[in-house]
Amino acid sequence: MRLDKFLASTGRLTRSQAAKAARAGEISVCGEIVRAPDRHIDPEVDEIAWRGELLTYRRFTYVLLNKPDGYVSATEDGRDPTVLELLPDELQRQALFPCGRLDKHTLGLMLLTNNGPLAHRLLAPKSHVTKTYAFTLRDPLDPEEAVRLEKGVWLEDGAGERYMTKPCTITLEAGCTAGTVVLTEGKYHQVKRLFEEAGNKVVTLERTTFAGLTLETIPERGQWRYLTAEEEQALLAHAGLSSLSQKV
Repeated sequence: MRLDKFLASTGRLTRSQAAKAARAGEISVCGEIVRAPDRHIDPEVDEIAWRGELLTYRRFTYVLLNKPDGYVSATEDGRDPTVLELLPDELQRQALFPCGRLDKHTLGLMLLTNNGPLAHRLLAPKSHVTKTYAFTLRDPLDPEEAVRLEKGVWLEDGAGERYMTKPCTITLEAGCTAGTVVLTEGKYHQVKRLFEEAGNKVVTLERTTFAGLTLETIPERGQWRYLTAEEEQALLAHAGLSSLSQKV
């Protein structure tokens, strides 16, 4: 890999900034100053530093985010702020995108990555990725009605076709106006439409788990963190990819 390409992949510098930094003597490879931005390096073996700071190579980046209210799940939007705007500049330069969507007023767990094939596999209907949502409702939900909803309901897609949702699990709290629902699919506004089918209305909605990842590890709204190596491996295994270095 070219040195300038490696530096750009870290998100700390653009390609042109990397070239200028190299020519200024700010880049070292294994302790040796390297001024040629087209120098070929092995990012998994060589130690690369910028201004004395050791840089870490990430072929793909995985970020876990606690989405606040009012942000849209998109890479850009002409009207509303996007979830990417919650990240620092160096991450915004790494072509990250949301793995799955939450609507503007739905809160909670989001996975952002630049690994397109992995995201595609995680979101594919046959993957059966488990997602948990905490909800509050306008009206109490009859437990017998919850059992009916769990078995699946008929909804319409955007083309006017009707489909049966897959079975889900609904757990109600005391009072029956709040609880959790566990899904293995992600149809458009599925949780809200599920309860609307029962004549009810979702007041608040928060995703708390996705593919084994949990919101409790990032409790503050707008907070983010990188996935651990163990979490990355678990996601890859779920998608049928055996290692972090595997080409996908």
